Amino acid sequence: MTSVLNIGVGGALGRMGRAVSGMARQRQGVALAGRFDRPDVRDESGDALALSTRDEVLAAVSVVVDFSTGAATAELARAAAQRGGPALVIGATGLSAEEQAAVTAAASRVAVVQSGNYSVGVNVLAGLVEQAARRLGPEIWDIEVLEAHHRRKVDAPSGTALLLARAAARGRGRDLADVALAPRDGITGARPEGAIGFASLRGGGIIGEHSVMFAAEEETLTLSHSAGDRALFARGALEAAVWVAGKPPGLYDMVDVLGFRD
Repeated sequence: MTSVLNIGVGGALGRMGRAVSGMARQRQGVALAGRFDRPDVRDESGDALALSTRDEVLAAVSVVVDFSTGAATAELARAAAQRGGPALVIGATGLSAEEQAAVTAAASRVAVVQSGNYSVGVNVLAGLVEQAARRLGPEIWDIEVLEAHHRRKVDAPSGTALLLARAAARGRGRDLADVALAPRDGITGARPEGAIGFASLRGGGIIGEHSVMFAAEEETLTLSHSAGDRALFARGALEAAVWVAGKPPGLYDMVDVLGFRD
């Protein structure tokens, strides 16, 4: 008899929460056993599956897929760690240092997959960016990360932009915190050698556009990814949920899920 993986969805009333819930209902071997969201968020979708409390869902599932806010994610991580489960798949972005610390601490008690983007294509792109940055030295090549999203996105740069920038910094043997440029405004002076810059656009219903530009005096190389449907993120998050079920405690990412880790 084939076993079924019971999953829960946090941030269930958000755009990604709805996408994950819908895909989970259609996927073989996965059962959507519960959904929850913040008490102040109203469900106006007419969804047939009523919301549960967070603790009810934690007690009923093996994995929670969470696309909520940084604060809600941190509380979820603390609650899961205190219980010793379930495993978590975290897609929330824009976490503060304190919120990220809560997720990292929880990973010592439960298995956590955390990624700024659950697209297979984006994670392949990150690998290409790291390789390019390793070969295109900072004395000649400047790196800029460009991203565009819908008008409702509240954090910038996006989690995916940060994922790509970290890949570029890693390729050059640097920590992103040491080379990231603040958003430009006013008289900024000349661009520092080896810095990694960001540009963020917001408007309309753009799902997600990301490019990493390597610019030299004589030529420019651009690596990019375009998202056409949120289903691709939901599909990747469910793949992560299936992968992380039963894994030992630790902080994993999509490189682990996809088997790209060297």
